[in-house]
Amino acid sequence: MNIHSQLTVNAWTKWMMSLLFMLLPLTYATATDICQQRLTKEEFKARQQAFITEYAQLTETEAEAFFPLYFELQERKRELNEEIWNLLKTGNEKNINEKKYEEILEGVYDTRLSIDRLEKSYFEKFKKVLSFKKIYMVQKAEMRFHREVLKNFGEEKRGDKRPPRGGK
Repeated sequence: MNIHSQLTVNAWTKWMMSLLFMLLPLTYATATDICQQRLTKEEFKARQQAFITEYAQLTETEAEAFFPLYFELQERKRELNEEIWNLLKTGNEKNINEKKYEEILEGVYDTRLSIDRLEKSYFEKFKKVLSFKKIYMVQKAEMRFHREVLKNFGEEKRGDKRPPRGGK
């Protein structure tokens, strides 16, 4: 592999990772919206808390210290994601020029950076109540929970229990 193709692969990988991390916060908002069609916000949070507690093997003391911080973070992320959606909606208006699209996108990326900084600040708080391994397990549990929510929603929407195309 020559240096040019190596740089291209590295740039592509970096771009894909950036895209993944930009979309992760939106996953929470989407999963919340989907579940709220059938569950109240409190029911969704209770199920999420139970799932994360079990998956990450949190003790009762750890859960009591962790979840107020966790749900505070989720609420603040929801507010920031709402800002992103509102910015993106302005792009649907008639007669938008390039300058306005630039402003919209700058706002979107700035808000995504705010989400990243917010998550980092809460990581500092999480370190005070959980071990690094448990924080890691919480992250995995959160992703698995949202994957399950979306999978179950897809099954309900199809009206059957067939696996999605390309699935098992």
